[in-house]
Amino acid sequence: MSSTPQHRAELFVMMQLRRLSFGHNPLRRRVDRIEAAFLLVAIAVGLLMIPAAAALGTALHDHAEQSAAVERASVHQVRARTLEGTANAVPSTLGLSTTPVRVRWQDPSGASHEGKADVLLGTPVNAEVTIWIDRAGAMTGPPPTSGDSNALGTAFALTLPLLAWPAIFLAFRLARRSLDRYRADQWAREWRKVSPRWTGHQS
Repeated sequence: MSSTPQHRAELFVMMQLRRLSFGHNPLRRRVDRIEAAFLLVAIAVGLLMIPAAAALGTALHDHAEQSAAVERASVHQVRARTLEGTANAVPSTLGLSTTPVRVRWQDPSGASHEGKADVLLGTPVNAEVTIWIDRAGAMTGPPPTSGDSNALGTAFALTLPLLAWPAIFLAFRLARRSLDRYRADQWAREWRKVSPRWTGHQS
């Protein structure tokens, strides 16, 4: 039988090619083929954005992870003692469960340092808390985690196509608008040539 899956697939491909102005169709003009070429380029670029975004997202993840690894190697946790209590403290922001208090800690050389760290509300005086310090012994924030690098790479890989696809579509619509104007001008010129034959009036 001629109605095999392969035959139906070939017919489908041929129909799509004809719709895109490919194949031997005397009604298709050069401008129609240019528009079809623009459409194919837009589709190809849109599809290529997926692996490109994945590759760029992976590269961004690797770079962020390398930077995070360097930062993690330059800081470490130490135990500090609170110099103030938080029994009567009021959070500066509604819903916030921490507040800054003065704490004291020692760096690896044994030198003592003081600073302010966020602790949970209700923490008493002389309570032990964990803070991050750099190689100089100064208090710093926690380093980025591997999860942060994964989130950054994933967000970039998902966001890039979502931003690129509307731009590609807009570029195709602008190109198609120019082609439509050219097509309308061409039809108008040809109508001026043939209209006397239809109307019986000579210019």
